[in-house]
Parts: sequence; C-alpha cells; structure tokens
Amino acid sequence: MRLRHALLAASLGLLALPAAAQQRVNAICPMAAEWCTMAAAEFEKATGIKVGLTLKGSGESYATVAAEKANPKHDIWYGGTGDPHLQAAEQDLTIPYKSPLFDQLQPWAKRQAEQSGFKTVGIYLGVLGMGYNTELLAKKKAPVPACWKDLGRPEYAGEVQMANPNASGTAYTTIATLVQIFGEDEAFKMLKAWHKNISNYSQQGVGPIKAAARGENMIAVAFIHDVVTEAQAGFPVKSVAPCEGTGYEIGSMSIIKGARNLDNAKKFYDWALTPAAQKLSYESKSSFQLPSNVSTPVSPLSPRPAEIKLVDYNFAKYGASAERKRLLEKWDKEVGGASK
Repeated sequence: MRLRHALLAASLGLLALPAAAQQRVNAICPMAAEWCTMAAAEFEKATGIKVGLTLKGSGESYATVAAEKANPKHDIWYGGTGDPHLQAAEQDLTIPYKSPLFDQLQPWAKRQAEQSGFKTVGIYLGVLGMGYNTELLAKKKAPVPACWKDLGRPEYAGEVQMANPNASGTAYTTIATLVQIFGEDEAFKMLKAWHKNISNYSQQGVGPIKAAARGENMIAVAFIHDVVTEAQAGFPVKSVAPCEGTGYEIGSMSIIKGARNLDNAKKFYDWALTPAAQKLSYESKSSFQLPSNVSTPVSPLSPRPAEIKLVDYNFAKYGASAERKRLLEKWDKEVGGASK
C-alpha cells in the first residue's frame, strides 16, 4: 500500500511539474516602468501566472527579439511604438493571433492588426510633440517653442534633448514624422540643425522629457502623454503640439514566435486588451495615452487628437524594415555622427 501511495504521489508530482512550469510568462516591455510593473502584478493577481519583466526601449526591444530569434527568452512584447512591431511581423519574428476582444477595439487598433496579418495589435495611441521646462525658459528669457523648426534656433544651443532613433521608437517616429511633413531633404536639414543644439541622445524615448523636467535641459522631443506624466509628478513642464503638424504612435503588442509559454502569452494578450488592464496606464500615474478598447475610460489628462493637427502617418511604409534601416543609416551618417 505504501509503495502504491509512493508511486501515485510520484506520478502526481511528475504531472505537476509541467503545470507549475507553465505558470509564467516572460514579457519585454518598452512602456513606463510603473505601468509595466503594475500590469505584471495585476495580471498575476487575476490569473496566478507570474510575469518575468524586461524593461527596454522600443528599438532595443526589437533588437532583443531579433537577436533571440533562434532561442527566444521572451513570450510577449508588451507595448512600445508600433513601427518596430510591424517590422518584426514582416521578418517573421512574431506570430498571428486574433484575440476574442478584437471587436471591442478602436478602428486604428484594428487596422494595425489587419495590416500585420494579426501579428500585432494596437493597445494605445500617443501623439508626438515637444515638452519644455517653464522655469528654465523664463530664467533664460528664451521663447516658448511652437514649431518643429524652432528646435534649431540659436537660443536653444545645448538645451535640447532627443532620444537615439536606433534605440528609441519615439525618436524613429520623430524622423518618420518630419519626413512625411517636410519631405526627406528638408527633414534631414532640420535634424542637422537640431543636432547642433542637442546635448544628449538618450537610449529611451522618455529620457529627454525626464531630463527637461529635472532642469537638465530646456526642451525635449517627446510624446505628449509623457510630458503630462512629468507635469502630474509636480515638475514644471508643459507640452506643445508643433504648428506644422505631427505624427503619432500606435503602441502595439505582439506574441513572439517560438514563445515557450505560448498559452500564457495568449492569456496575457487577451487580458491586456481589457478595460481593466488598459486603465492601469493612468492609474499608475505614468502614462496618459488613448486606450484601444472602446470601453476603457479615457483620462481627462490624455491628449485630444481632434484638437491637434495630425499627419496621415504611413505605418505601412515607415514600419517596413527596409525603410527603417535606410532612414536610421542615413541619420547615423548625416546627423548622429556629425560634428557640432
């Protein structure tokens, strides 16, 4: 009898091991750390599935997913600008998945999914712009920036920050936006003019506005919702929607091809599209983008696209790997590597 019980216990134990191993999902998250960590905690609370988090910028997240193609260490890519997600879909780094919640999403989120063959989906929309430190501008008696062209003004020498587009989706969106508004030649002339004023190219898109908020520089190229986040934290910053018009991101989510915890990745994906998950963006007091589920309450602090001059951003073109690679190489050669 004891032997039988021992064998039964052993067999149950063996059966339990894979189940225990499955109660995990590994996510790479390019969003605000506060949102990522709160989402991980809430998902675990709702499902019992533990989330292993890696925090990186959008460009770095794409590079990590590409580098790990043969042996993926992550299951899901949660958030960050949509262009790298589209590039990953094109390069077969992610897999198709149509969530049961698809019909609850905003049209722009659905278009992102359909364009990628359902290899990615929109989870939020963020408007690109600028942020400035009100106290520093007043102290230095500098004008408030109103347009993209202003960032090359001599009054802002050494006082502008932008992220590195090789690592940051925010910065790549900026390049693609300028090219669509001004044409490529004029856009790169402008980027060269900015370069003379830029004190630092950070690795993450939120770096410049965090620096401006803390008085390290006057002006940052940033998503407007990131400026709102710093203002809500008590820092003296205000946002600007550039006069010439601006682009936007569709923050996206993808399941990584070869995911070791595929079922749990799908559970996380579905959960992340619910209003309960999406409202964590502003409940974490870290992000104020527009959520993709139509039933998610929108924060009164979120940007209002209807009040901003938005370009008809060409995600198909600028999310393509060849175009992204070409523009980044051109930026490295003509802007990032140029002397000041």
